[in-house]
Amino acid sequence: MNDSTEPKLERVVRDTGENPDHAVIWLHGLGADGHDFEPIVPQLNCAARRAVRFIFPHAPVQPVTINGGMAMRAWFDIRGVDIDRASDLDGIHASVAAVDALIDEQLAGGIAADRLVLAGFSQGGAIALRCGLARKTTLAGLIGLSTYLPEAGSLADWASQAGLRAPIFMGHGSQDPIVPIGLGKDSARHLEAAGCAVEWQSWPMPHAVCPEEIEAIDRWLEQRWS
Repeated sequence: MNDSTEPKLERVVRDTGENPDHAVIWLHGLGADGHDFEPIVPQLNCAARRAVRFIFPHAPVQPVTINGGMAMRAWFDIRGVDIDRASDLDGIHASVAAVDALIDEQLAGGIAADRLVLAGFSQGGAIALRCGLARKTTLAGLIGLSTYLPEAGSLADWASQAGLRAPIFMGHGSQDPIVPIGLGKDSARHLEAAGCAVEWQSWPMPHAVCPEEIEAIDRWLEQRWS
């Protein structure tokens, strides 16, 4: 059980209708904030067909080593250019716990687990995958964009059987200079080897999101909720 005394993540909330019974929790990337993906809501037809609560939490502000120790919103520290090595496991686990508490808050408010999707871009995508795969109840799905899976090598030690049953969408840019596409592909292979249902797509773009990717996400979400 999560400690109710822990501070709740600040967040932006957008509902597409009254009394939403579906939800998407969307985690932003390094240095951004919860407003970063807010404009995606009107671009998703699946959210216009039903009442969906979109929750865009703000990561805490903390120093980031790779950016000269500058303080910014980050889900965990990045210590070098090899982002999957020398990982800030304490920071990753703290953010997973905070997102877990946010998910539990939505479930307690009446959103069913099989109608809640956990999504994220870049650093936020890493937390989304790491958190969702360890949940004791299967979520409607996980979305990881331009990202990778932290602690992939020890997946069998920390993932739950319920978490591994969640369908996963992973999208990546073939020209990504921040999170190399090979890292994303390796993560997808780890997940598939563990029995996860992974939909992998890539587009000729840098560390970004393109309209075609948003359309693919829209179709994938509609499949999860139909």
